[in-house]
Amino acid sequence: MSQWIVTPDKFLTEEESKRLRRYCEDVAIIAKSKGNQMAVRNRLIIEMALGTGLRVSELANLKVEEIHIRKGQNSLTVNNGKGGKDRVVGFNNKLKVLVQEYLDYRNSTSSYIFPSERGDKMTRFGIGRVFKTMAARAGLDSKHSIHTLRHTYATNLYKASGYNLRMVQKQLGHSSITTTTVYSDVLNQDLTDALESLE
Repeated sequence: MSQWIVTPDKFLTEEESKRLRRYCEDVAIIAKSKGNQMAVRNRLIIEMALGTGLRVSELANLKVEEIHIRKGQNSLTVNNGKGGKDRVVGFNNKLKVLVQEYLDYRNSTSSYIFPSERGDKMTRFGIGRVFKTMAARAGLDSKHSIHTLRHTYATNLYKASGYNLRMVQKQLGHSSITTTTVYSDVLNQDLTDALESLE
């Protein structure tokens, strides 16, 4: 089996991420003023995917009680992720504020963070559709899927951590570091420096 590779078209540029976030925020602000729950929920789906890199099934199964907001490190627990593994995923204060605001605002009694309009929780398909709709309205290329946000998170974290592959592996829940090296292939600071210093 050939090794799957992350090419630059599999994650969003900084400009595309900003555009998507701005669109979701604008829609959520209008929705809040009208007491609409869904657009506020949808904004958090996008922010959560970009801010934690969770798989779509992990977003769908995430429960309110699995989010730990405290002074210092904010985190969430993924129970029974891929391969039946549990892991703790940290996230930043910007996302913490959005999670808190959303939980204070939402009127659902579901134990899941993302309830559907008719049920207890959204399906993977429902979450994927939310992304597709928001991305299209934000003017992003239709080839992107909700999984693009996981890749975007991974590449951003890889750069922000000073190219720390282990940290990315842990946050993404990859059982093997080999899986994570796909990000080092596309973002290699040493290669960039070497190419720049070529005569």
